[in-house]
Amino acid sequence: MQDVVIVAFDGVQSLDVTGPLEVFAGANVGVPGTYRITVGSVGRRPVATSSGLRILPDADLDDIPRADLIVIPGGTGTRHGQDDVAAWLRDRAPAARRIMAVCTGAFILGDAGLLDGRQATTHWDHCAALARQHTSTRVDPDPIFVRDGNIATSAGVTAGIDLALALVEEDLGRRTALQIARHLVMFLRRPGGQRQFSVQLRAQLAEHDNIREVQQYIVERPDTDLSIKALAELARLSERQFTRTFTKEVGVSPGRYVDQARLEAARRRLEDTRDGIEQVARACGYGTPEAMRRAFVKELGVAPLDYRERFRCAL
Repeated sequence: MQDVVIVAFDGVQSLDVTGPLEVFAGANVGVPGTYRITVGSVGRRPVATSSGLRILPDADLDDIPRADLIVIPGGTGTRHGQDDVAAWLRDRAPAARRIMAVCTGAFILGDAGLLDGRQATTHWDHCAALARQHTSTRVDPDPIFVRDGNIATSAGVTAGIDLALALVEEDLGRRTALQIARHLVMFLRRPGGQRQFSVQLRAQLAEHDNIREVQQYIVERPDTDLSIKALAELARLSERQFTRTFTKEVGVSPGRYVDQARLEAARRRLEDTRDGIEQVARACGYGTPEAMRRAFVKELGVAPLDYRERFRCAL
């Protein structure tokens, strides 16, 4: 039996606590006695989550004899510092087999000195701040989660569930993790190599209506003519003015945005349909399977068929 300690504090994000808890509890249904789960706080004080939900912890952190896995959630409470939690974590970390942070819980790991010289991630909106505050940490803003040795950090909120599922898969195998994912109505997918958000959310939302319309058009019609000329006409701008305005407002060039949108469309079709590779390539604007293969290898490091095989549980 592994002892899982989930740390709670005022301002914690409730789903950062309950998401991983449900995953590990689900594992106990499939394989009884795998995890002993304890929610602890400093002094066993009741905590108010960022949404106002109140949690009554099971134990005082100092009274918990051991922790094989420590889960540090995120939430607005991490912005004010959690010195007591960081001190407790610093003391218990050497004996823990694994430590995971959800979302901005990575800041507490950083304050405890556990991210020094390591690679980590956090909520996309806080990656720059984590890099500024912990300069020896290599912060990667793209992955859903990052594992560096026995330390794992995840992106925002639901990414903590992805990470917990990955740990259960490591402990109990793919079949058990998949059963939990299906029960939670989730796919057992989104490994660390995938980006945190869709192309629309990663890019900035344009200020002007005509540029926003072009953004939406690209995402909804990846198989159409998305040349600069065609998009500029749609935006009712000259090609030069369109390119300059789009890049300024969206944060990436029109061509790059099109590439990202087509890749995402192809990725989703490979995950969620049984369409053939040639059919997917045509539907997503690549024209040929070879063009799609080059895009996948360049951006994701795997060919489309390998990508589909990795996510076959979603089919």
